[in-house]
Amino acid sequence: MTTDPETCHISGMTLDKAEKTDGTACSASVFKARIEPGGWCFEAPAALSLLKAAEKAEQTGLAGLQLPSSCRNGTCRSCLCQLISGAVVYQIEWPGLSTEEKQSGCILPCVAFPASDVVLALPF
Repeated sequence: MTTDPETCHISGMTLDKAEKTDGTACSASVFKARIEPGGWCFEAPAALSLLKAAEKAEQTGLAGLQLPSSCRNGTCRSCLCQLISGAVVYQIEWPGLSTEEKQSGCILPCVAFPASDVVLALPF
């Protein structure tokens, strides 16, 4: 799967100004996230990183869901996963991904904010 880096990365935008690909505001939106394999589903507010949304879901009873993480700023890459469908935005200009990784759909959930419903594939 390839994704358009311009769709998945909006540099220099604050979340309250982020837009979905159809141009509508998404800061107050709550999307659905699904993690594969396993099929875990949780709410992913546009104002939270996907990692924080997953942790919130785990704290409120979604047993078994635990995304790997360490730095929480996009540099260590321990949370690296594949965006199967949907779109994300970043608040930082270049999270720790190469252009090739972005084009192949890799994201860093610790700094990726949902801009639509998303499906992520974990590497394990």
